[in-house]
Amino acid sequence: MALLTNPVATAGLVTREVRTGSRAGVPTRIAVARRSYPTEQADLWDALTNAERLPRWFLPITGELGIGGRYQLEGNAGGIVEECDEPRQFAVTWEMGPQVSWLRVTLTPGDDGTVLELEHEAPVDPQMWEQFGPGAVGVGWDLALMGLDEHVRTGEPVDTDAALTLHTTPDGITFIRTAAESWADAAIADGDDPTTAHTAAEQTIVFYTTEPEEGAES
Repeated sequence: MALLTNPVATAGLVTREVRTGSRAGVPTRIAVARRSYPTEQADLWDALTNAERLPRWFLPITGELGIGGRYQLEGNAGGIVEECDEPRQFAVTWEMGPQVSWLRVTLTPGDDGTVLELEHEAPVDPQMWEQFGPGAVGVGWDLALMGLDEHVRTGEPVDTDAALTLHTTPDGITFIRTAAESWADAAIADGDDPTTAHTAAEQTIVFYTTEPEEGAES
């Protein structure tokens, strides 16, 4: 990916925050990522919600994308569209098997384009949080948001082969490390123990940069 000529600077384009929340009395943690894009709000909205454009930087999608509709990302999450306020904000459930979390994306005009804020809220699994922290979902979104930037800058699809092998390259590993460490800092700012948070970041880095063994069951 061309944007990784400077992986540390590219990772630094995202502002990361972790919040503590709750839903129906169940504790949650919220990973928040903000990034500016050099395009108009209407164009960024279209890139995020147009079923023809989503595969160019993210994943193929099927289903009904209106309020109350159910969507499915190929090989990934599905869910229900809960809110849609074009071109400002949408909210969906994010369902992976029995696990349900919530995703909200908000767009606001910025000085040099449009600011995207992504909030991913999930029930707290203490064991999973201690093992990986917010980077488990956060780094995945960092990679997706980088692909979105490449798409809106060039108008072209992201190079799939480059995207699939990015985590094995020196620049890709540096990007993932920088992002994971930044998520750890955000968790510490929200009250997490520093040692636990940094250990979780290291395990997140290993998770994202280690190739699965051939023949291993998924």
